[in-house]
Amino acid sequence: MGKSLDIHVHHLTRVEGHGDIVVRASDGEVTQCLLKIVETPRVFESMIEGLSWRDTSLLTCRICGICSVGHTTASIQATDDAFGTKLTPEVLAMRKLMLMAEEIQSHVLHVYFLAAPDAFAAPSVIPLAASHPEIVKRALRLKKLGNVISDNLCGRHVHPISLVPGGFTYVPPRSALLKIKEYVESLNADVDATVDTVASIAGKFPTFEREREDLSLTRDDEYAFYDGRLKSSVAGVIDVHDYEQFIHEKCVEHSTSKHVYNTGESLAVGALSRFNNNHDKLNARGQAAAKALGLAAPCYNPFANNFAQTVEIAHCYDEAVTLVDQLLEMDLSEATLAPNVRPRAGRGVGLTEVPRGVLVHDYTYDENGICTKANCIIPTGMNLGNIDRDMQKYVPEVIAKRTQDQIAHDLEMLVRAYDPCISCSVHLLKVRWI
Repeated sequence: MGKSLDIHVHHLTRVEGHGDIVVRASDGEVTQCLLKIVETPRVFESMIEGLSWRDTSLLTCRICGICSVGHTTASIQATDDAFGTKLTPEVLAMRKLMLMAEEIQSHVLHVYFLAAPDAFAAPSVIPLAASHPEIVKRALRLKKLGNVISDNLCGRHVHPISLVPGGFTYVPPRSALLKIKEYVESLNADVDATVDTVASIAGKFPTFEREREDLSLTRDDEYAFYDGRLKSSVAGVIDVHDYEQFIHEKCVEHSTSKHVYNTGESLAVGALSRFNNNHDKLNARGQAAAKALGLAAPCYNPFANNFAQTVEIAHCYDEAVTLVDQLLEMDLSEATLAPNVRPRAGRGVGLTEVPRGVLVHDYTYDENGICTKANCIIPTGMNLGNIDRDMQKYVPEVIAKRTQDQIAHDLEMLVRAYDPCISCSVHLLKVRWI
């Protein structure tokens, strides 16, 4: 007779939001294995409709406190696209630096504070502050980078106010750029130490694979975060304006967040998807980090998203160093940064790689620059179907080998590996076995 399980874990920790994992198994047979998202939808689109173009990004950046720069960037990209706004090299460099800062800050938060405690057998990062104080201090120094850059370029630590369609409403003085440069360069050794630390605990994460379709932005000339074309590892590459050819949303009974699919029942986005699709575009430091972590593409182990995020920390750090140096050589003035926006009727699409994957903002404006239609597709929502399929493959493989508590913990780690920001998509978690 096979194993029957009855496990109920209330409120999975170290994720953002609430919901349930439900697994039913009897006599060794798993009959149900789902991630249930149970929170009330936040209806972003209905809040955006009716707003002036001047206000859309100010609202949407508040969708998330972790990805506020990413939501702002995708939003202003959509507005710029709708109005045909041309950007200066200075504006593009500042926007890209903001994104690099957010990628580093969010990845550090996840790798150190949310994922690493599993490897150190700690319930949270708080005990690690006592047992591994230098690691926690390093994490805090690295995490601060995003706040330092956002504050000096965009007027506040979170929810930037000078990052707007067409440019910036604030010209940072040279002293602000030098302050950023000084802080960035002080973290050089911390980046290398981060790679070493994650490499030392890599064996603590389960070895599990399930082939999937990876979706990300892609470019021929760089590891894409800010813009590019949309790439599916299965279906090819398309223009971002045609994103609905690859990103199909559907309602499911067990989730108040929609699921997304393309060629199969689900797809994946995020750091591991970007790595799988664009690994050959990593800079030298990113490639060295991947080698140190033993990460090679294609990788279909969802737990390895933790390692892909570490690779991106190394990559984005060197990109940030380069961008700061470029900005110090540029003419940052009102002539190069001030917004030059002329509203017109039309539709605009903004796709940005935020820490958790491809983010879509799609707006239609009338001739007065009032938004009449909006569509936002959040990366965590794109991953939910894939999490279901991962769990449905993983549980039968380990049910005879692992105890109830071990399986429950593995499932928590699996969901955490996707670094879900549920409040953006509609909200997780407790594990409930019946």
